[in-house]
Amino acid sequence: MKKIAERIKVVKVDEVAKGFGKTIRIGEVEIALFCLNNGSFHAIENRCPHRGGVLVEGLVSGQHVFCPMHDWKIDITTGKVQEPDHGCVKTFDVEVEGDDVYILLY
Repeated sequence: MKKIAERIKVVKVDEVAKGFGKTIRIGEVEIALFCLNNGSFHAIENRCPHRGGVLVEGLVSGQHVFCPMHDWKIDITTGKVQEPDHGCVKTFDVEVEGDDVYILLY
């Protein structure tokens, strides 16, 4: 049985600069929404799995964000932590329609 997604409009495209992120709060869920330099949007859980660093405050390089607390490198597109560190963060599906950015919650 396929899950139905709740599609939530969160920002306008021009509200997130390329190479940066924005904190999105949906109920109890805190999400880091990033706009990569190629203009694509991706969303991940806003806490590093290591010590809970706020990922949206990290440095974005390519498709990775570096945790501001201990420099863990996390792939924004997959949520996976780069070795030798380990772990992952939850990812969220993102859709862009016109000037609007939506996050899908399942």
